[in-house]
Amino acid sequence: MQNIILFDHPEIHQSLLPLTFTRPTADLRIGILTIREKWERCLPGSYSYLTESYLSKKYPTHTQACNLFVAGHVLPTDELVNIAQKLQPGESCQSDGKVILYKGSLETFQQQQFSRIIELKEPLFCIEMLYDIFLKNDAAIEQDFRRITTGRESAPLSPTNTVIGETTYPDGLPKIFIEEGASVECCFLNLNEGPIYIGKEAELMEGCCIRAPFAACQHAVAKMGCKIYGATTLGPYCKVGGELSNVVMIGYSNKAHDGFLGNAVIGEWCNLGAGTTASNLKNDYAEIKLWHYPSHRFLRTGLQFCGLIMGDHSKAGINCMFNTATVIGVGVNIYGAGFPRNFVASFSEGGTSGFNDVALSKFFATAEKMMHRRNIELTEVDKEIFESIYHQAENFK
Repeated sequence: MQNIILFDHPEIHQSLLPLTFTRPTADLRIGILTIREKWERCLPGSYSYLTESYLSKKYPTHTQACNLFVAGHVLPTDELVNIAQKLQPGESCQSDGKVILYKGSLETFQQQQFSRIIELKEPLFCIEMLYDIFLKNDAAIEQDFRRITTGRESAPLSPTNTVIGETTYPDGLPKIFIEEGASVECCFLNLNEGPIYIGKEAELMEGCCIRAPFAACQHAVAKMGCKIYGATTLGPYCKVGGELSNVVMIGYSNKAHDGFLGNAVIGEWCNLGAGTTASNLKNDYAEIKLWHYPSHRFLRTGLQFCGLIMGDHSKAGINCMFNTATVIGVGVNIYGAGFPRNFVASFSEGGTSGFNDVALSKFFATAEKMMHRRNIELTEVDKEIFESIYHQAENFK
């Protein structure tokens, strides 16, 4: 079996903070699957990571004499998979000077000793900035939908639902796929802009209005009367209510009540309290600037729409309000009236009146309680990672 190592370009991993504080780039979700899961479906092998040193205990690197190195921020395409399958030892595939694929030993990879460089002809399908995740989510859902459903039969759709638009693609592939144990009753499903995927044991409660492309992963729940616009992904065990538009929730997070969330990316183990709303458009329609960790400042994005970016284990109390393009770090607790600032460093708590540090002991106690509800343990390795993030956060307070 081929040994495949998903490696992080350090500058890209840094640009995707705070989401990559707690994971390698390849563990980010875009579309239906994580980037690692996409590659596993396209290119069978034994997978591991080459990432930041403080993450390596949880995400170790397993090497052999000859390995296939794959850039963790790049989504697989037919051309890229074909090149990877034909790559010979010492050969590298690159795009705009960045290594995308390499076959060889860890030592020669780190020394950039390439016997031949293949230039990728097609544009990369990749994520390099935080907003790429929601901007490219529509194409990623379409791509994943075909990978997951081709050649398989969907569970039947209940006749209580109303379907709008063509139910199949021109090639005959159905545009709705429901996994075993999922529940979809009395919903409005609009397929005019793409497919709808409902994962195993997921539930769309009565009254939900869904516009494709849309994916609800395993055990995700959309509560009664949800209004969800594409391209939106609910990761495993996420629960949502109210109104969402072009949102990616990585997993295990909740926005279970009324309130608006648009053009946003939410990490794992987050909770947005009832009535929480995040702006995705400035009142003057001006170009949006977004916090960029490597630069220690806000950078122009060229975007008019950008909402909330929230790192893992962060929370917002009831009726919280977020300004356009707010970036929230890891382990943050927001509460109180008014708009907090557009960037809040990890392990902070407070609101418009100011922020205080969150003690690690308090953070661990909260995280353990939340994760226990899903029968997942906060391990000692996890705690070491959070301790490292805690010290990194001092540079941004």
